[in-house]
Amino acid sequence: MRRRNFIAGLASTTAAWPVAARAQQSEPMRRIGVLMNVAADQPLGQPALAVFKQGLQQLGWNDGRNVRFDIRWGENDVDRVRKDATELVALSPDVILAVGTLSVAAVQRVTSSLPIVFVQVSDPVGAGFVDSLSRPGRNATGFMLFEYSLAGKWLELLKQIVPRLTHAGVLRDAENPAGIAQFGAIRTTASSLGIDVSPIGLRDAAEIERAIADFARSANGGLIVTSGAGVSIHRALIVSLAARYKLAAVYSDRLIVTSGGLISYGPELLDQFRRAAGYVDRILKAAKPTDLPVQAPTKFELAINLKTAKALGLTIPQSLQTSADEVIE
Repeated sequence: MRRRNFIAGLASTTAAWPVAARAQQSEPMRRIGVLMNVAADQPLGQPALAVFKQGLQQLGWNDGRNVRFDIRWGENDVDRVRKDATELVALSPDVILAVGTLSVAAVQRVTSSLPIVFVQVSDPVGAGFVDSLSRPGRNATGFMLFEYSLAGKWLELLKQIVPRLTHAGVLRDAENPAGIAQFGAIRTTASSLGIDVSPIGLRDAAEIERAIADFARSANGGLIVTSGAGVSIHRALIVSLAARYKLAAVYSDRLIVTSGGLISYGPELLDQFRRAAGYVDRILKAAKPTDLPVQAPTKFELAINLKTAKALGLTIPQSLQTSADEVIE
């Protein structure tokens, strides 16, 4: 009797298999385009993509089952990013994750209707991607890199590291609205601290080398390296020049500190990709970018490289070391 019951149960289970298979096959496959602003082998690239995919998986979107990813690596090259953006839009994805100002600009240049979720954008309003932070009003929304008041914190950190600081060179992209705004915030803080600040362009390597060499001729100076594509492209050069001329430098990106930079303070970048997964999920479930406000970062991290400090002959205050999220010794 038990054997007959077992066989009957097995038969009913087997009969249900085609139904389950058909149900799984009937689940629609959604498409997500991803336009990264770095090379695939750069430190942030693969971990950021993994965090984004993991966030979506936790929300029920599994690669190969109900969602497909089309990924392009722009490498901060204008022509390549524009080509990649055109290719991604032609694939008609349901939504595109665009990383960095250059990527968002390239996608919006091709389409004004396809939904875009962005991360690592310093000034989405100034760049014209959205009408306002609370009411984006267009086809894009996402997560801004930071609020400009953060730029003043970089100068305060530099002053703590170099108490006799009298002047600071600010590396910024003069053609990027964010670079202009960051410099403005630093200058406001400088006036209250009695420090002179001067801009240093990021147009090409020759300009950077010449400007930093000229700046280093005066004593009691230090560098502030703002965020932007130009910094990403020339970061190895900037770190080497700071070391050559014994200049303290504050960065916005922790990865530069792990590569030999002195100190950084900025948003936790991987957290933006985690939060972006939530916005992509909502768009896949019929939300529109106009209904999703642009959000500022909520997590920040302080990183210090004590090996670099020693090479520069600097002593990092114990209070900074205690409050740091990462200390490289």
